[in-house]
Order: sequence, then C-alpha cells, then structure tokens
Amino acid sequence: MTNGYDADVIIIGAGGGGAVVAKELGEQGIKVLVMEAGPWYGNTKWPEPNASQGAASSSNYGDLSIDLLKNSFTDLEDDMNNRVTGKLRWGPANRELPPWERIGGQVWQNSGVGGSTLHYFANSPRAYPQAIDNIWPISYNELIPYYEKVEATLPVNQAPVTAKEELFYYGAMKAGWSQVIGDEITTPGYRIQRNAILNPNPAIDNPSFDIQNNRSVGCTLRGHCVNGCHIGPTVEGVAKRSTLVSYIPRALSTGNVEIRPNTFVTKILTEESATEGIHAVGVITRDTWTGEINEFRALVIVMSGGGVETPRLWLNSQLPENPWVGKGLTNHWFDSVTAIFNEEAIMDAIGVSDIKPFVGQNSAARFEYPGIGVLITVGYSPGLYSSTLYATSSNKGYSFLNPANAQVPWDYEGVIVGEQLKEFMREYTRTLSVYLFTDDDVDQGNEITLDPVRRDENGFLPVIRYQPSARDYEKREQLAVIASDIFRAAGAKTIVRSNWSQDIFIHVMSTMRIGYVTDTNCEAYQVKRLFIADNSVLFNGIGGPNPTLTTQALATRTSEKIIQQYFSQT
Repeated sequence: MTNGYDADVIIIGAGGGGAVVAKELGEQGIKVLVMEAGPWYGNTKWPEPNASQGAASSSNYGDLSIDLLKNSFTDLEDDMNNRVTGKLRWGPANRELPPWERIGGQVWQNSGVGGSTLHYFANSPRAYPQAIDNIWPISYNELIPYYEKVEATLPVNQAPVTAKEELFYYGAMKAGWSQVIGDEITTPGYRIQRNAILNPNPAIDNPSFDIQNNRSVGCTLRGHCVNGCHIGPTVEGVAKRSTLVSYIPRALSTGNVEIRPNTFVTKILTEESATEGIHAVGVITRDTWTGEINEFRALVIVMSGGGVETPRLWLNSQLPENPWVGKGLTNHWFDSVTAIFNEEAIMDAIGVSDIKPFVGQNSAARFEYPGIGVLITVGYSPGLYSSTLYATSSNKGYSFLNPANAQVPWDYEGVIVGEQLKEFMREYTRTLSVYLFTDDDVDQGNEITLDPVRRDENGFLPVIRYQPSARDYEKREQLAVIASDIFRAAGAKTIVRSNWSQDIFIHVMSTMRIGYVTDTNCEAYQVKRLFIADNSVLFNGIGGPNPTLTTQALATRTSEKIIQQYFSQT
C-alpha cells in the first residue's frame, strides 16, 4: 500500500469472524492485514510456535504445513486444553508466560490463528427464526444466502451416528419427542447435528486403517475434536473445519491477505474530519514476544476479537461513550446432565453393550426447543469428560453434602468427588451426557467493563459481570428436566446434574449489539470505517443454538457491506 497505509483493511483477530472477512475481502482484490494475538500452528514461518518468535508475518499459502500441525496438535488433554499452560489457551504463544487475565469468570476461549474454532465442537446450526424476526434490526431471510455461502465454504455436513447419538435418539423418541427436520427450526424435537466436519473417511471400517497416521481425507471418529483436529492430508484438508484450515488457506490463496500472529492490538486510532466525523485510521500493536510497539494504518478497521476483547479494546481506546458498549452480555448459561446405564439397558435400547463416549465427533446430536434453549450430546476423552461433567459446579457445592430431593428427576447434583467419582468413571464407557444451552435474556446489567486499576501489558483488564434472570432460571430448569426425562426413557440407572456456575463463559455474545453499537451493516455508529465481525455484534443469543455459524454468516454479509461502501469504486 501507498499513501501512508499498510493495507486497505486491518482485521483484529483471525478467529471465527475475522478469518471470514479476510477471505471475502481478499477474493475481491482488497489488501488485508490480519492481526492475531496468539500463535500460528501449522506454518513453516513458525516451526516451533511456542518456543521461538519466528517470522513477523505470512501471506503465502505455501507456508502451510500439515506436518507441523500434526506435531503441534497432540492428543494430550493437559497439553492442549489446560487453561493456564495449554496450547489452546487465552494467552501468548510462549507457554512459559502466564495467560492473559480476565476478572469475574472463566472464559473458555483461546488465542491463535483460528481463534476459538481451534477447540470448538464445530456445531453449526442456524439461529432460530423466532429469535431474529421482528427482534433484530435485520430479518432472518436476509441471513439465509449468507448462511448458505458459509455452509458451502466450510462445508457443513450432517453428523454421523455412533452409539451415543443412537441412544440419545432412542431416549428422545421414547420420551415422546419427534424428530425435527431442516434448517429453520420452529418446533421442539430432536435432530441430527449439523457440523463443520468432513464426512467420515470410508476407509475407517478397514481393520488395517491407521487412524493416527493416515493422510487421507475425512473424519476418523476418533473423538479429539476439542483438542485441535489435525486429521487430513494437508492443512486445508483437515477434517474439523476450524477457520485455521478452512477460511485462512482460502484467504492466503487470494494473494491479498497478510497475517501477523503474536500481535496484540492495544488501541484503535481515530481522526476527525468535517465529512466523516470520527473515523478509524489504524491500530497500535504490541509484539507478544518482544514487547515492541508498532502502528499500522488502513482505510477500514474490523474488530473481531470476540465478546470480551472487542468491547475491552473499544474502552481501552477511549472511543466515544455508548451506553451499550460492553452491555447486554448473553452466554447461554451452560449446564450439563449425565446418565449412567447398565449394560443390559444399552443392549435393550440399541443392541450393543456400551456407548464409548470418546468415539465419534464430540457432539453429533441435539434437541431443540425454540424459546427455551438447546441440548447437545457431548463425549470426549476421560480427563476432560470427568472435569467438565462432574467437577464444574459452584452453585451446589459437593454432591455428597446435598440432601436427596425427591422433587427433581436426577439422583445427584453438584461436584462429584472421592470414591463416588471413581465409581462413576469406572462406568465411563456406559455414560451419556448433554450440555444445556439456555436461551438467556439480554440484560444491560450483564456486561464487560474495565477494571479502573488493574492492567496488564495490553491495557486495563476486562471485568465480566453476568447474573441470569428469573426467566433464565426457569428455562434452564426446564431443559434439565427434559434431559433427565430423555435419559430415564432410554433406561438410565443414575442421573447426575452438574448445575454449572454462571461464572463460566463459552458462548460470549451480544456485548456490541447490532442496532445499538453498530448500524445494520455492522459499522459503528460513532466511529466510521470501524466494523465489528464477531459474536459480540449478535443482537441476542439467537435462541440458544451455537453462535459460530450465525457470526460467520453475518461476517460474510458485513464483508459485502464494506466493499459496497468503501471499495466499490476501486
């Protein structure tokens, strides 16, 4: 670029939304510079991404390396997902340094090219139409062509059925629920998950097939989605379609996209003119290895740092005050319910002796209830399984201290420890679990703010405040009862409800809402040439479904609006 600009567009964050915008703009000949705070796995410019600084940037598809990706993404739970030292954490590439801090909650998010799609389940349902129409400032129908484009690009497929899904479907049917079909869900029922994961490799039924070392295309149902998938012949051919392996390679292929990992954006730069008023002109960045401070300028800036970091960056940049910046946080207030079965019950239901929750995609079946929320089946390796399902509760404390309650359909509630935990994990292969996603209300009191004193090298620390409403409590209880009823109908002998704390955050959304902080093009009302393309711009929690696909559809639409508004004459 010339005239003092480093790019046409600077994108902050290479995760679920930012990578989409990079690919869409690059394909139209627009020069894009992507700033990513974390490491880049599977790139020859960073052969040891957690041990040395490596290069400054990459813009070449040929730099991608499946061998380096396979070396980086291991099957070791603690190596990958430890929130303090894991490769998939919210922190710098150098694992000898501590993670970046948030105050007020545990946010299951990670830095790095690909963002939190590196460890997401790849669930890719659309929003409920009733959560969009006559509520958002745009209609559900406006999103459909962008949904279709993202679904074709990733691509999104119908998830395969293994034993845990088959047992869930059996229980849902026995409990009196019907299967719902299609993408526009308007009535309650169960259905096959729609995932951004390639179809199963047809060779996996061959007894000699080497699951770990194969270089062919397709999912192997090995159950390590959440650890960062590396199954495939090339980076672009990896089975789980994180943006690292889907949108990033396509962005690089345009020849118009440059990505700088290990680059934390600490400030948005603005200027004021008579024609545009306050408008974005660039960013200040900090190198996470050296601490070096740099300035980059562009015609348009896109914020894609996520539901916590995008409002934090706005506030740390001292951009104009807006009563909805950082406000309206929704999070689907998670919970989990787990069922343990006798061998005979499983045999009677589906004709096999156990479920093996570690086999298959991490989540491949779901139950929908528009207006209430969602259940999704979950199953993965034993350490993550036991910690998330049996040890993730501060609302009820230790289960053994809670008196029996004949008024609820579950047998245990709260944290499972000691001999009881050992007993339950001995029955791990006959265990079926679901996560609950509550259709939580938008409340201006649920927020991301800045601590007035505490800061790190990137600015004042974000503070998270979230208190579910009375309606949220009712919806969550209803989902827990439905899950328990499905499990009982399937023949479960023991049911455990975790009752997760409201201080655990996974689907952080709605903190920079379209129609409140941005216009319908997702351009900030108060700062022209500044767009938002991440979960924070969602108007609400879209009814309970996983938000990534909707964020990516909206980001595709936003890319189109950026081109129309600022680059249609170039």
